[in-house]
Amino acid sequence: MQPMGWDAFGLPAENAAIENGVHPAKWTDQNIAYMRSQLERLGFGYDWQRELATCKTEYYRWEQWFFLRLYEKGLVYRSTATVNWDPVDETVLANEQVIDGRGWRSGALVERKEIPQWFLKITAYAEELLNELDNLEDWPDAVKTMQRNWIGRSEGLELKFALIGLDDSLEVFTTRPDTLYGVSYMAVAPEHPLALSAAAADDAVAEFLNECKLQSTTEAALEKMEKKGIPLGVNARHPPLPDESIPVYVANFVLMSYGTGAVMAVPAHDQRDWDFAKKYDLPIRPVISCGNGEIPDISERAYIEKGESCTKWRPLGARL
Repeated sequence: MQPMGWDAFGLPAENAAIENGVHPAKWTDQNIAYMRSQLERLGFGYDWQRELATCKTEYYRWEQWFFLRLYEKGLVYRSTATVNWDPVDETVLANEQVIDGRGWRSGALVERKEIPQWFLKITAYAEELLNELDNLEDWPDAVKTMQRNWIGRSEGLELKFALIGLDDSLEVFTTRPDTLYGVSYMAVAPEHPLALSAAAADDAVAEFLNECKLQSTTEAALEKMEKKGIPLGVNARHPPLPDESIPVYVANFVLMSYGTGAVMAVPAHDQRDWDFAKKYDLPIRPVISCGNGEIPDISERAYIEKGESCTKWRPLGARL
């Protein structure tokens, strides 16, 4: 049994139809017929009695039925998220459709844009999915690792940092609460409410946010790009050290889609935080030892290994 399915729904098909002056249904059917004839001439053994197209009612009626069942069970919710936006095609692009910062079809510079979307609550099954991966004995380890990364379950704590002079706090999610004493600055995503509020009153912040809209949000791009940011003119209180204030920045490497869209930066024990701190001459304070109470050498890079809490930690003003 070799079925064939045509992924034939969405704005790209509509835009192509508009560009060619043809109704979307006619344009799509013509393309399917042409590609089918090519596959037939190549001699591929597809069972054409098992052919389907996602734009046909007999297919998507079941998608709609399934969506409604999930909605009734509370497994579908509405929220906003940052996407790759093609301003010419006026559509969302997958990371793979962004080539050198431009849309694969239009060639337009892709923007980061926050839009409302529907989400499936797969997080409700994260633990079950991860546990069952161990029972897939015949799956390659590399594939199971990719699946674990895709599920993306993180264990950690949510912490609140009071904002000085404001009746508000900055909430962060961290998987390393053991490094709390090493926080020397906070960073928020360009789409974070705190950054948007600052941009309304500061042209420099607004310009930086516009610059961030044109950068890719892929993990690979974030890893390689230069870490940039700008202070928001706001300071937070260090939870266990209330006499110390921590500057708050908006940074291009922080994603609104991860955690709360804000991070507590511990440059001594996170490489991205270290790169940013070095660039802007921010304090770098090691709070995890590399054994026997020995303070790790962080002059060239962050110390990201597990270890013991340092018994001798430097004041926040100390720079290394």
